[in-house]
Amino acid sequence: MQLLMETLNGAISGYLWPLCRVAALLMVMAVFGATTTPMRVRLLLSLALTVAIAPVLPPMPDIAPFSLQAVFVIAQQILIGAAMGLVTVLLVQTFVLTGQIIGMQTSLGFASMVDPASGQQTPVVGNLFLLLTTMIFLAVDGHLVMIRMLVASFDTLPVSTSGIVVGRYRELADWGSYLFGAALTMSMSAIVALLLINLAFGVMTRAAPQLNIFAIGFPITMLSGLFVLWLTLSPVMAHFFEVWRSAQLLLCDLVNLQCRTDGRF
Repeated sequence: MQLLMETLNGAISGYLWPLCRVAALLMVMAVFGATTTPMRVRLLLSLALTVAIAPVLPPMPDIAPFSLQAVFVIAQQILIGAAMGLVTVLLVQTFVLTGQIIGMQTSLGFASMVDPASGQQTPVVGNLFLLLTTMIFLAVDGHLVMIRMLVASFDTLPVSTSGIVVGRYRELADWGSYLFGAALTMSMSAIVALLLINLAFGVMTRAAPQLNIFAIGFPITMLSGLFVLWLTLSPVMAHFFEVWRSAQLLLCDLVNLQCRTDGRF
């Protein structure tokens, strides 16, 4: 009976610990962690991915699945998977913030719709950048890169009661400031263009006070905003690859992977 319990505990541990890390990643990661993805789909993906990668993973620690130590192990695996998934969320939200900044500057921020990722009301321009970034993320196989890093993390961060170093979480928090800087950089051209348009309307109002600036300024600003938005879409790929490279380097630091300067490992 004791031999049967040890065999059963070993079989459970071989799939339970990887399942916790994989499920945490898919629960938070962009696209798969969105509210539009049903929980059953995420659960089935987690189970299928765990069954696929479990045979190639290093041996799991000999920890009883129904012990107090197992609770700490599960917590560490959830933190590792959630931290990796959060990086992709910040990546996507960089472009969403860019769209919101441009939308507010071009008077297009009045139109809003439900964000499919968070379920909250956001400007339509932000949703446009969200959908565009999501398609680019899937087109460059970002989800496959995340799975590769997840599998490699079992070698660099073995399953145990100790997970990511506390200092790495600080780097993850500091990377949030990079999010705002990158969003401001991408929207700076639109901000300057709309500022010049508003200055031109100010000079026009000063030169001809009889003109109704509200009657002609608002539609011209919106049309100019649409034109500026069209011009802003062309360099999105270059900005995405730069932010994605920075995100990959951060992921490598989180899970102790040896990566090149371009973010590949």
